[in-house]
Amino acid sequence: MKNNQNFSREHLLFLKTQRKNSVFINVMQISVLFVLLFAWELLAKYGIIDSFLMSSPSRVVKTIKNLILTNNLWIHVGTTLLETIAGFLIATFLGSLIAVALWWSENLRKISEPYLIVLNSLPKIALGPIIIVWFGSGVKSIIFMAIIITIIVTIITMQNAFLACDKGKIMLLQSMGASKLQILSKLIIPSSLKSFISCLKINVGLAWIGSIMGEYLTSRQGIGYLIVYGGQVFKLDLVMASTIILCFLAGGMYVLVALLEKALIKDN
Repeated sequence: MKNNQNFSREHLLFLKTQRKNSVFINVMQISVLFVLLFAWELLAKYGIIDSFLMSSPSRVVKTIKNLILTNNLWIHVGTTLLETIAGFLIATFLGSLIAVALWWSENLRKISEPYLIVLNSLPKIALGPIIIVWFGSGVKSIIFMAIIITIIVTIITMQNAFLACDKGKIMLLQSMGASKLQILSKLIIPSSLKSFISCLKINVGLAWIGSIMGEYLTSRQGIGYLIVYGGQVFKLDLVMASTIILCFLAGGMYVLVALLEKALIKDN
């Protein structure tokens, strides 16, 4: 009984130390951000850096406030969010489905392998003019750009996760008379959960890259449009403000994926 009590105290002490360390890391992360913003503001205020070229936190806040007051911010944010989330969900679903098909058929996997490699190495921006001709200059073409940037990585990541499954476990299930569908549902997919979460985290960044890249090519609204417009008319405050908004949106989407990861791991 005494040993159990000692172990319990040590365990509680360990958890307390972990919580303190977590709080310390969070405080330091926020502190670093505030220090950088404060230094940026001071450097701009005293002319050490050119505030026209580098802007400043106060000018960025003022720009965001003007966007809110004119109701332009929500239009642009909503447009980019729609494009990014649509591209993210469609690419993740289709990519995972194709990866399952490639795992199911070895011949299909071998046939498609060189094409996947070529498509993955192809600069997607080169397809921009073709995409615009196919889908027109609007939301559809931007979503498609996000999809083609994200889907190949999804296919390759999930395919590798499926193939990395323990061969001994597969043979054991086969010896017990399990069908291929049962092996897929009971072993392959559950064992690939961590890889799927990692894939989602990667896809968050890729989907944002795709939507912003698409808006660079063809858009009249969205965060990417604001960045391009701000650069063209030398409103660099608008460029910096749009970039910061983009960072917050991408970070928020990543946090949602991280919460999903905690929920799935907890359930498992």
